[in-house]
Amino acid sequence: MSGREAHGAGAGPTGPEVGATGAGPVADPADVFDAFDAGLSPDAQHVAGLGLAADAQDLLFRRARTANTFTPEPVTDDQIRAIYDLVRFGPTGANAQPLRIVLVRSPEARARLVARVSANNAPKVTDAPLVVILAADTGFHETLPRVFPHNPGARDWYADPAFRESQARFNAAIQIGYFLVGIRAAGLSAGPMGGFDAPGVDKDFFPDGRLRSQLVVNIGRPGPDAWQDRLPRLDADEVISTV
Repeated sequence: MSGREAHGAGAGPTGPEVGATGAGPVADPADVFDAFDAGLSPDAQHVAGLGLAADAQDLLFRRARTANTFTPEPVTDDQIRAIYDLVRFGPTGANAQPLRIVLVRSPEARARLVARVSANNAPKVTDAPLVVILAADTGFHETLPRVFPHNPGARDWYADPAFRESQARFNAAIQIGYFLVGIRAAGLSAGPMGGFDAPGVDKDFFPDGRLRSQLVVNIGRPGPDAWQDRLPRLDADEVISTV
């Protein structure tokens, strides 16, 4: 079966393809990049079964890339607030919301962070218009009476510090995924990096021990030679199974 057949055509169990002008074959996602370059209409590029317009699909996923260089254009606090105000509605366990976003603005803080990242990442952190540290708040349970009010005992679920930290890290990681997509929604690019000394970053930036660094992310408008070649993605048949 071809990729086009595998992804279906026209109406299906979920109804007609969203945004289509009529029944007919649906563009294979693997062909979407060429479709944009060839100047095909958004309808021709739309993937069946999605309620998101083709240009939004492109902005958030298909054409979005990890940036390695950035222009000098600043990234403002208002932009970051707008991103957070969008992505904060993503779900977390018990509505815990443990992600904390630290904007590294001062030259002194930037220098401390550069000293804690890998040699390959140091120039990127030095030059990016904005760098953020994404951390998990191990004291997230303190806000549960406010954000999970229908269960007054929820705070007590996390009395064990080790379990609380594991849940903070897990749910913060979920929120990090939302945040990265939110950066794309703002028309910006992200350069997430795991190559850093996490205990060192925690010591330098979170000395009270409450926050745990998860990821360092450069944010801005992509600069010259920002992209590497896109790496292969697994096919749906390799990922999705039915039991």
